[in-house]
Amino acid sequence: MEAKELLSKTAVVVLNYNGAKLLRQFLPTLISCSDSARIYVIDNASTDDSVSLLETEFPAVVCIKNAQNLGFAGGYNEGLRSIDASLLVLINSDVEVTPNWLQPLVRAFAEEEKLAIAQPKIRDFKNKAAFEYAGAAGGFIDKYGFPYCRGRLFETVEIDENQYSDETPIFWATGACFAIRKKVFDELGGFDADFFAHQEEIDLCWRAFNRGFEARYLPDSVVFHVGGATLASGSARKVFLNFRNSLVMLLKNVPQGMLFEVLFLRLVLDGIAAIRFLTSGEFSKFRAVIAAHFAFYANCNQTFKKRAKHLRSDYFSKKSIVYAYFVQGKRRYSDVS
Repeated sequence: MEAKELLSKTAVVVLNYNGAKLLRQFLPTLISCSDSARIYVIDNASTDDSVSLLETEFPAVVCIKNAQNLGFAGGYNEGLRSIDASLLVLINSDVEVTPNWLQPLVRAFAEEEKLAIAQPKIRDFKNKAAFEYAGAAGGFIDKYGFPYCRGRLFETVEIDENQYSDETPIFWATGACFAIRKKVFDELGGFDADFFAHQEEIDLCWRAFNRGFEARYLPDSVVFHVGGATLASGSARKVFLNFRNSLVMLLKNVPQGMLFEVLFLRLVLDGIAAIRFLTSGEFSKFRAVIAAHFAFYANCNQTFKKRAKHLRSDYFSKKSIVYAYFVQGKRRYSDVS
């Protein structure tokens, strides 16, 4: 399929929940820079004036109204059912796109049939010289399920000095701006709605990896992400979701022969993290880790049933990013790659 034809079959989709301010700020640029792609907003039962704003100020945008707030995962799953497109570009409401941001994504999918998932270069809206935490220049994962990026290890984010300006395969693409073939999304069954929010895109990419699909970082496309606009960075709720969902993701995707070792060591590392929260006086985060573990244990049987028959053991290139970062003091992706 030619790029021009695929562009006309591309849906750029924003998920919104009480984000009228962000829609007013970022939709105009998204509309003006997205050529002939169709723009959609899936509204997750907002209680602010998001829907009326879309109807009055952005009539060209198609608004899909979910009946309730289903979170990131369920909200997209529900809304995307009614969208007829060949290529989906899912983008957060707090992302500022740049001129010609969409063309490199569409061109790559048009030229390479094996490409299933891709992400652009993600830089920080508040510090535009730096990469942004959620995705940076493409994501990877270590043996124990800790995600990291080219340009970001844990809380250390690099300045973009064109060190990651090469197009390259990645393990996961960020949900902040995430392109996927619609047929692949449907084949995978969409996001796992039980995640609600956080790490559902890593789980989706992991399931795609297990089926042999390819994900890639495309640096010629550049966007700027505010980050933390929906759920505050470091909040207890976010800690709960990240710890719970990471364990769920491991149980779903790690091969049988590795599962006990990986889960056991991950539980130990989570315990160390909980103790650090406790000793530093961050009691709400300590409680969030404990709650995340109990939630994981309560649903283990249900999660185990989601395991696919064929799970790949080559999902990681680094055994422990935790050891590299906290013990060896490595702070850049180039130090651990």
